[in-house]
Amino acid sequence: MLRKIVKIDQNKCDGCGLCVPSCAEGAIRIVDGKAQLSAENLCDGLGACLGECPRDAITVEEREADGFDEAAVAHHLAAQGRPAPTHNHTASAPAAGHHHHGGGCPGSRAMSFARTQEAAVSEPSGSRQSQLAQWPVQLHLVSTSASYFQGADLLITADCVPVAYAGYHEDFLKGRAVVMGCPKLDDNQFYQQKLTELFTRSDIKSVTVLKMEVPCCGGIAVAARQAIVASGKQIPYNEVTIGIQGQIKG
Repeated sequence: MLRKIVKIDQNKCDGCGLCVPSCAEGAIRIVDGKAQLSAENLCDGLGACLGECPRDAITVEEREADGFDEAAVAHHLAAQGRPAPTHNHTASAPAAGHHHHGGGCPGSRAMSFARTQEAAVSEPSGSRQSQLAQWPVQLHLVSTSASYFQGADLLITADCVPVAYAGYHEDFLKGRAVVMGCPKLDDNQFYQQKLTELFTRSDIKSVTVLKMEVPCCGGIAVAARQAIVASGKQIPYNEVTIGIQGQIKG
């Protein structure tokens, strides 16, 4: 049938993932570092995801496509443990190029929240203050154009490090922007490409990589080093290995 449906420009998409949670039908996923439609019948064509893309990679086109299937959406979301959305198909899609960034899921919306002395004073006695000053942190979700990367000291953290190392916030995270990932579970080539774009687009002052001592964790450090080379920049680099019992090993 001829209908409106989302189109994703693979040349513009940087795989930031901001569009994924903004699609209530779960029609978009990240595959090999790029956003793709999971299935045509999951997309309602209204374009709620358009305003979440910082690269203008998403548009709505009219073409022959499978019809939108609310039953298929409900089944798809149920398999993910998510509730089915309420649809209003009289709504119009947002204009292409309009970035409202206030919508979508706050789990992927770029945010900065600088820590202040006043905030530290208000902490309950005996508690420790988080040193996280941005959101999101996962490499699949961060935007390489996010303002908090500009002029930042960057901490690249293997997922397991904050669990293993007790002083993570004070010793490493404080004063740094951060991205996280697991080279064992994810595509390390994607990490290299995402970091290369991040280094190219942002004025990163230094890079510190925190990895676990297990061999598979070294991939995240390899991706970081190769990305620095690929960016053509001279960025100071430091690498720290954490033992599985929480000690700094080098």
